[in-house]
Amino acid sequence: MNAAPNSGLMAESVKDAAVAALLAAVLGFFFFALRTDIGTGGLDLTYRWGLWFIAIAIVFGVRLLLNLFVFKAKKPITSGVSVSVPPALTTAVGRVIGPVLLMIALTLPFIVMAVYPERDRQFIDLAILIMTYVMLGWGLNIVVGLAGLLDLGYVAFYAVGAYSFALLAQYFDIGFWMALPLAGLLAAMWGIILGYPVLRLRGDYLAIVTLAFGEIIRVVLLNWYEFTGGPDGISGIPKPSFFGLDFSRTGGFADFFGLDYDSIHRFIYLYYIILVLALITNFVTLRLRKLPIGRAWEALREDEIACRSLGINTTNTKLTAFSIGAMFGGFAGSFFATRQGFISPESFTFLESAIILAIVVLGGLGSQIGVVIASVVMIGGIEILRNLGFLKEIFGPDFEPTQYRMLIFGLAMVLIMVWKPRGIISSRNPSAVYKERKKIGSDMVAQGEGH
Repeated sequence: MNAAPNSGLMAESVKDAAVAALLAAVLGFFFFALRTDIGTGGLDLTYRWGLWFIAIAIVFGVRLLLNLFVFKAKKPITSGVSVSVPPALTTAVGRVIGPVLLMIALTLPFIVMAVYPERDRQFIDLAILIMTYVMLGWGLNIVVGLAGLLDLGYVAFYAVGAYSFALLAQYFDIGFWMALPLAGLLAAMWGIILGYPVLRLRGDYLAIVTLAFGEIIRVVLLNWYEFTGGPDGISGIPKPSFFGLDFSRTGGFADFFGLDYDSIHRFIYLYYIILVLALITNFVTLRLRKLPIGRAWEALREDEIACRSLGINTTNTKLTAFSIGAMFGGFAGSFFATRQGFISPESFTFLESAIILAIVVLGGLGSQIGVVIASVVMIGGIEILRNLGFLKEIFGPDFEPTQYRMLIFGLAMVLIMVWKPRGIISSRNPSAVYKERKKIGSDMVAQGEGH
C-alpha cells in the first residue's frame, strides 16, 4: 500500500529535480561551461564541461533531497525543528553585542598584528574595506530603512564625494581634512537636487529614477574628459596626514615619535579614520531617529497619506533623508579616494549600489547592527573565498571562486530572504516609548515602498 505513494513521490521529486537541473544547465552554460580570455588577435575560448556537469549534478542532488525530505514529504524533517529564544535572552544579547563589537573594532589592528604578523597589512586593509561598506550601509539605511525611500543610485553620492576631494586636491591643492566636510556638503547638495524631482514618486518609480540618477553621474564623469579625466581617472590623490605629519620613511610620523618605520602605520591610521567616521554616522543616525525628524521619517515609511494628514511636511522630510544619507555617502567617497590614491568612473557602477542595498536589506531595514553583520558576511566572505584552496581540487586548477561572487551574493540573498524575510535582525526598537520599552516585530514594520 505504501509502495505506490512512495514511488509516486520519488517520480515527482526526480521530475522536479530534473527541471531544476535543466534550468541550472541553461542559466549556467555561459558561466561554467565557457570561459573567455583576452588573447592575441581576439578572445581565447576555453570549454569547462566538467565544471558545468558538476554544477548540474549538485543542483539535481540538492533539489532531489529537498523534495524527498522537506518540500514534498508528508512529515518534513524540519517540522519538528523550532528555534525559540526567550525574549529576556535576546534583550540581554542585544545589550551586550553592541559594546562587544565596539571593543573588537577599537582593538582590531593590534589583534590582527599579534595573531597574523605576516598578513597583518592584508587583513587590516580588508577591515578598512568592510568598515567603508558599514558606513555606506548606515548612510543608505537612513534613506531606505528609516524613511522608506527605495534608492538604487546611492553610489552617485559616493562618487560625488570621491571626485570632490580628488578635484579639490588636483586644482586647489586642498588636503584631506579640509576637503572632507566640503565633499559631504557637495554630496548633500546633490541629494537635495535628486530629492526635488522625485517628491511625488513612490515605490518602483522612485527606484527607477534614482537608478537613472546614479548612471547619469557615472556617464558624466566618464565623458567629461577635460575636467574629470574621463576613463583615465584621477591619480596622485594625497594621503591624510596626522596633524601635519605624513607617513613617509624620513621626517614623518615614525621619526617624530621615535618609532621604527613601518608601512603598517599608515594602514592603521586609515582604519581608525574610517572607524571614527562610521561611528559618527551611527551616532548621528541614532540621535536623529529619536528627534522629531526621525519620527517623521518613520511615519513617512509607514504611510505617507497618514503622515500628511498629521500635518508633517513630507517635502522637507524626504529632502532631509536624501541629503543626510547623501552626506554620509560623500564622506565615505572622500575616504575611498584618499585610501585608493586613484579613482575612475569604473569604481562607481550600479553594482556598488546593489551591494550596498543588499547589505541594508540582508541586515534588516532600519537595523544598525544588522548592517554591520551583513557587511562582514558579504565583503569579508570574498576574502574567505580566496583562501578556499580545496575548491580548486574539486573544480580544477583554473577555478577562481571570486569570479562567482555575484552568484554567491544571489544565493545568500535567496537563502536569507527565505529564512529571514525581514533581514538578519528582524526586530526593531521603538523610537518613542510610553511607560515600557517593547521590541517591535518585523511584521509590524513597513517595507519602505511608500504605499
